[in-house]
Amino acid sequence: MEFGLNVIIVSSGAVGVGCQRLGLAVRPSGLAQKQALAAVGQQHLMRYYDDFFSALGLNSAQVLLTLDNLANRSQYINARNTFEELLRYGAIPVVNENDTVAVEQLRFGDNDTLSAQVATLVQADWLFLLTDVDCLYTANPNVDPNATPIYQVHDLTKLQVDTSTSGTQWGTGGMSTKLTAARIATAAGCRMAICNANNPRNILRTLAGEQAGTVFHPISTPLRGRKRWILSVPVKGELWLDTGAVRAVKDRHASLFSAGIVKVMGDFHAQDAVRLCDANGLEFGRGLINYQHDEVDKVKGMSSQQFQESLGYLGQEEVIHRANICLMVEGADGEGAAPGSAGSEAAAELGEQLLRGNTPPLQWMS
Repeated sequence: MEFGLNVIIVSSGAVGVGCQRLGLAVRPSGLAQKQALAAVGQQHLMRYYDDFFSALGLNSAQVLLTLDNLANRSQYINARNTFEELLRYGAIPVVNENDTVAVEQLRFGDNDTLSAQVATLVQADWLFLLTDVDCLYTANPNVDPNATPIYQVHDLTKLQVDTSTSGTQWGTGGMSTKLTAARIATAAGCRMAICNANNPRNILRTLAGEQAGTVFHPISTPLRGRKRWILSVPVKGELWLDTGAVRAVKDRHASLFSAGIVKVMGDFHAQDAVRLCDANGLEFGRGLINYQHDEVDKVKGMSSQQFQESLGYLGQEEVIHRANICLMVEGADGEGAAPGSAGSEAAAELGEQLLRGNTPPLQWMS
């Protein structure tokens, strides 16, 4: 039976391997130091993967990305085409952030976000984040004995968890970054799961429908085309909106005007991406803004007429046009069902067969 599944690995560890090779006991904090260590470690990290996959008769490929690559529409499309060709050749892409050249402002910063962006780019059916806990908890189970597990998340806006604990010195994430990844992936129509890395079979169990971690379900109308790409543009700021503006943008898919803005955060310029948040700071979407931060801060809360007068020149009436807004919650302006539903069913069938000990002619899973 042909499953037509593909696997892409998003890996960290170049800086850590560089520290190991140079005998450093503490990970440095300076950008130039980390970039130098990444240059030392990256070749050895890929050698580990090459040795492992070669022993299984498989080919791997190294893909290094920065936010700048995905923020540029043409580079975004080129990256997607490269992944498609690698998978067509039967190679397993091993993705890492290009730490050696990425500047601080154009870094993913953690592999959770990087993996969500890659899943969005290739329109993956599933994204698995492997970590040191069994699933998502209401709080850190290592410090809070009252923390309870959460196995299914259908609406991220209703999720109430304490994500204050960060990652380790050798890692770059924490549960907060995993929820950010979940918002990106589910908005693009991708199911995401958090599983314990100590038991890789949890991936197969999850695919087979068993309870082996936390599954985040995609929104019913995922983003497509250009709006999917907007999810990959580096975020430079935030706009907090009043209740009326949230309702207009989220429920009626309207453009954003100055009257509905109550708070401006960040240092952004025209055509940068900003988060759209409700009055409590909860992100529900992103958009490409028409004005720079000081102009938006100056006109926030003003009517359209006051907006033009205060701005001092004739500009676009909308602060963000609806064509440049992508919603990350139910009610988004996608088209139809989540992509890859057939692939998800095939993945579930594959998981069940492998758990039973069968070995079908296996390809790869995104």
